[in-house]
Amino acid sequence: MMTEAPRYRALSGGLRRLRQSQFRIQIDGADPIDLASHDVGLEGANTSFQIQLRVDPADFVRVYNAVQLATAPALAVSGNSPTFLGHRLWEETRIALYKQSIDDRPGSGPRRQPSRTALGTGWLRGSALDLFAESVRLHRPVLPVLGRERPSIGTEPDAPPLDELRLHQSTVWRWNRAIFDPAAGGHLRIEMRALPAGPTLTDMLATAAFLIGLSLSLAAQDEHWTYAVPFERADDGFYRAAQYGLAAQLTWPADGRDRTKTISGAQLVTELIPAARQGLLNAGVASAEADRLLEVVSKRAATGQTGAAWQRATLAVLERDHGRREALPEMFKRYLCHADTGQPVHTWPVGG
Repeated sequence: MMTEAPRYRALSGGLRRLRQSQFRIQIDGADPIDLASHDVGLEGANTSFQIQLRVDPADFVRVYNAVQLATAPALAVSGNSPTFLGHRLWEETRIALYKQSIDDRPGSGPRRQPSRTALGTGWLRGSALDLFAESVRLHRPVLPVLGRERPSIGTEPDAPPLDELRLHQSTVWRWNRAIFDPAAGGHLRIEMRALPAGPTLTDMLATAAFLIGLSLSLAAQDEHWTYAVPFERADDGFYRAAQYGLAAQLTWPADGRDRTKTISGAQLVTELIPAARQGLLNAGVASAEADRLLEVVSKRAATGQTGAAWQRATLAVLERDHGRREALPEMFKRYLCHADTGQPVHTWPVGG
């Protein structure tokens, strides 16, 4: 179902107008899925945990690039949506589903322009302005709404509202999105949109701590790694992390200015915990809090039990005595019971 709120009806209508065909969902996995929808309703199956990090404009490029690289290992260790409509698909199926369910590009023919939902087109070299300009250049407006008039000459507002730009930017759903906010004199934020909701608040906070700490640690380093790691490898790693979780093979900067390595998500996350901890400490996070949260991520990587892994394993146990139709709701019932305890997912008994 879709809410009656005018914004969502307008978004759906605008995306249909641009696409001019049905929205096609094709996701590989143990039980591949291929279906079509006349509107963006399938997007409603996506539930994410979004983090916003306020960044000084002078530091924006370094932090943004760092977030772009750090997102893959954070996603690999937090997958939580392995099924959709009864099909076993990606570790974080939400990534593929979200991208395809709102894809405004024509349904046939070559697709030369990036999706509205993408990691990006390359490492950021100039400033945050480049990201806003790119959104305007690459993507047509979905909501044709005009902003209020600019203040008359002679007034000196703290920051221009830029209503139309901000509205357009809100319809370009990059996994890590630049946000301009005129509040408090005007400021910039990085909106991290790739992490899933759940399984528990503890799990969500732990993954957020890992992503933020790792990003701040990378941002404090020599940015030469953005030349050593081709952006295409980072982009591919992001989707492989969503597809395979901790088993994904990821490209990461190695010792030496021009070297990279390919390493499993589980091993990489384990290696990166100290860097994430240092990033949090440098940002003023208490050491006890940093250690408590990162221990959850470390245990998840060591045991291999993410939310997605628990769901897959529990479903397999239940399917020994029940068909898929009965096993799925029973698995979900047990998931909710464990989530209500607040205990992190790596401690949950499989099948119990």
